[in-house]
Parts: sequence; structure tokens; C-alpha cells
Amino acid sequence: ELKEIVFIIQSQSNSFHSKRAEDLKRDILKQAADLGKELPTVLLIHQMDGHEGAWTILPLMRDFSVTYGRNSSWIFFCEEDTRIQVVKLLETLGRFDGSKEWFLGKALYDEESTIIHHYAFAENPTAFTFPDFAAGWALSIPLVNKLAKKLKSEPLKSDFTIDLKHEVFSVLLYVWIYISYKMLQAEPAIKNLTFVLFIQGEPVKKEDVFVAVKTCRKFHGDRIPVVKQTWEREAALIEYYSDYADISIPTIDLGVPNTDRGHCGKTFAILERFLNHSSPRTPWLVIVDDDTLISIFRLRRLLSCYDPNEPVFLGERYGYGLGTGGYSYITGGGGMVFSRTAVQKLLASKCRCYSMDAPDDMVLGMCFSGLGIPITHSPLFHQARPMDYPKGYLSHQIPVSFHKHWNIDPVKVYFTWLAPNTEESLNGKKAGYNREDL
Repeated sequence: ELKEIVFIIQSQSNSFHSKRAEDLKRDILKQAADLGKELPTVLLIHQMDGHEGAWTILPLMRDFSVTYGRNSSWIFFCEEDTRIQVVKLLETLGRFDGSKEWFLGKALYDEESTIIHHYAFAENPTAFTFPDFAAGWALSIPLVNKLAKKLKSEPLKSDFTIDLKHEVFSVLLYVWIYISYKMLQAEPAIKNLTFVLFIQGEPVKKEDVFVAVKTCRKFHGDRIPVVKQTWEREAALIEYYSDYADISIPTIDLGVPNTDRGHCGKTFAILERFLNHSSPRTPWLVIVDDDTLISIFRLRRLLSCYDPNEPVFLGERYGYGLGTGGYSYITGGGGMVFSRTAVQKLLASKCRCYSMDAPDDMVLGMCFSGLGIPITHSPLFHQARPMDYPKGYLSHQIPVSFHKHWNIDPVKVYFTWLAPNTEESLNGKKAGYNREDL
């Protein structure tokens, strides 16, 4: 019965995202009403409670077990852009005995061991599957109850949450339960639920986005030329920040020595410069590494969805110590996007680096968490290279960024994945690369 399914929408508190989640909730309830069914429970993650790590699902598992463990059969999870055909979902779940342990979803797998998954299952990464969250996935209540009991007696040992679908759920379930049941069933009806929408709005103006590139003298000769061959021409306002002033680029020396790791001092100097030296009419700042590949055009389209008068801190979300009072943060390699309002609130707070080489993205996460400003996640930003992600995961995206030049031709990757050749021509030329070649 439909009333035995609890729908969990992995929502966010940002006004744009919360509206999309509310729209999906209304659509689910309307489909249920049209079927003449008793309405199911539909919950939005960001409204559930004060768990900082609620987006990782696991902190809520015990609540799910206590609240729904007796009167429900399934917990169905989806993202705000998942499009659900309720009738097909009922047909699919109806083929399984809800009194047994089931984990249903669209299976993804790594074709080779990758850095994003810490080279897990290196001997045969294809042997281990994990769910595509955008396609929707379901846990039977007996499995929810088992997970809740296990989490109570054996809390998570990992400090970091990097890729939720792989590290927290798939590895967790594999270690604990795999021997007693088949972890993931790839169901055609579940596969067909996925639909990740790319933004269709008018891009914000080029002059609305200030781009800051972090670099250092030793990378001026190899990384900066890649930026200039690829995405620099998309940016109207761009500055390169280094430990050495090179007029041929040109770079700006902020007076902050380069560090081998962290770069917190440099990042906060960039934030200060943006606030005090750029036009107050420029509402957006994006900070990228010198080996970040990014589509500024797609970023401008994405930013059309957000209100720059809100404190927006946008990018790919990671987590640290979420089970023990930690915080979420935007990982720097894929690009960190700030509204001017967010920068103003951050710098007014006096929250700063505890050392010059502290990890800048984690310090920023700590600071915004202390201010009560949630970070905003977008799956279109990527901390790693295209080949570090399953093809099935990237197939329903129009990505905004990738990171790292290791063992790839970064120019080719840019023109294959990020060049705006389908939305607008780039100097009248279109790239002819095939994604399957990368």
C-alpha cells in the first residue's frame, strides 16, 4: 500500500532548493490523491531536526526505525530533482517481500579504482556496486531496523564523508550485511525514476561573477597556460593570486607565502580583497585552483537560481566528524562560490584561519557552521576528474567543473565535458571529442 511507503526528499534549506523539494512533495501527494490512495508520509530532510549531518541519512536512521518501524514497509529516498512515477514505484516494490531485508536502487560501479573512492576494491572495482541517489533508492523497514541497531552499538569510524553514496552506505552495508543478502538490486523501474534537471534560466551577467584563481610560482608555466587555453575567455572578471607577481600572466602577490597544503591564509586574503577592492555591484565570487577546469557559462546559468542577497556558499559538499558534532564544507578543488552577502557575514564574524596552512575549505565550513549558515550542495561541481566517477552517474548531468590534471589531457577534458559548445559557440568553433574516449 502507498501509505506504507515513507518518502524522504534529500532537501536543502536554501530558498531555491527548498522550493524544488516542496514542489516534488506536492507532486507525490497529488499522484497519490489521483490514485485514490491514502496519502503517504513525505518528509524533507532539512526540516526534520537539528542534525548537522542529516544529509548523510545515517544520523536519522534510529528515528526512522522508532517512528516508522511498525506501520511502514519501505523508506524511499530521492533527491529534489528526482522525478517519480508513483504507480511504477508501487509495482516495483510490490515484487519484493517487505518483511525481508532489501536495498533497491540503480546500481553504479567504478570501472577502475579511483581517488574519489580511495582506490577501493582495486583488484576489481566493478564487483562492488553502489546506488545512484538521483535515481531514487529504497530500504525495507527490516533493513532500516537492523541498521539503526548496528549504528547504536557501532558508531561510524570514519571522520570524513566524501562520497555519500559510496563510502557511507555502500561500504557500510558491504562490511556489515553483505554476507546475508544481496546488497543492491538494479530494478528497471527504479532506473527510470531518475531525471536530474540542468538549469534553464537566463545566465547572470558576466560582470556579476568575479573569478579568483589560486596559484603559485612553480605552476605558472604548466597550469596557467591550460586555464588560458580553455575557460579564461569565459570570465569577464578574473585575477590570478600567487606568491610571485608575474606581469606576463599577470599574477597578484597578496603577500601571503605559498604553503605546501591548506592555503587558508591565501583564501582569506582573496576574500578580503574581493570585499574591499572589487565593485560592490559584483554579487558573486568563485575561487578555484589553478588545476580546476570549469564552465563559467554554466556557472552563470546555475547562479541565476540563487538570490545573492542570501548568504550563499555553494559547491560540492563534504563532511567532517558529522556523527560527533562536526560540520559540512565545500571542497575547494571543484570551485567554491560565495555570494557577497556570505563573504560580508564571514569576515564580520572574525572567524579566521588557525594557521596559514590550515585547510581553507574545512576552515570555511567551520566558520559558516558557527554562523548558522548552511552550505549549499550542487552535484555539478566535481573534486576529481571525469574518469573518477561512474559513467552512469555523469550521464544525467551537465557538469560545471572538474579538478586535477593527473594523467589526462586537461584541454581535451575541458572541450569534451565543459566547453559551452551546445549552448553557445566558443570563437565559432565546436569541439569534436567523444566522452567515451576519456
